[in-house]
Amino acid sequence: MSRQEDTSLTRSTADPFGMLRQMTSEFDRVFDQPFLRAFRRPLQSLAAHRVLNWSPGIDVFERDNRLVTKVDLPGMKKEDVKVEVMDGHLVISGERKSDTEETKDNVYRREREYGSFYRAIPLPEGVKNEEIGAAFADGVLEVSVPLPAKAAAKAHKVDIQEAKPAKPAA
Repeated sequence: MSRQEDTSLTRSTADPFGMLRQMTSEFDRVFDQPFLRAFRRPLQSLAAHRVLNWSPGIDVFERDNRLVTKVDLPGMKKEDVKVEVMDGHLVISGERKSDTEETKDNVYRREREYGSFYRAIPLPEGVKNEEIGAAFADGVLEVSVPLPAKAAAKAHKVDIQEAKPAKPAA
């Protein structure tokens, strides 16, 4: 019999944060299913849930020794978005508002859309908050966090002693 092993979470054993990012991505993918979206936010009334049922796309990856988070926020302005570091997490939140009005011939149409979002990305220990940068362009927010220096693995040589032969029992 052949034995199959699931190595999906063991790929990044050299980088523990890589495994954490992969797990976060998998959780996000699972909770993006239509019937599970309600669990992404604190419990709210059904009316509020209908209005707030929006979660922007997010990518978290490592580039040039920095943890980069890209968030797709089409139609939003940087004034509508808030970026904070709180309790070891990069917290990105905001609210989008859209109000479209159109009058054509005998037809009047008005659409309103509102929604807020909240995302918290765990940060590695040792991040210097003052070195975190954010840029917003063309509806995409990019937050760049410098990764702390990894401690170099130090080898310690262990001397091997000659084992003394055991004395025979009398």
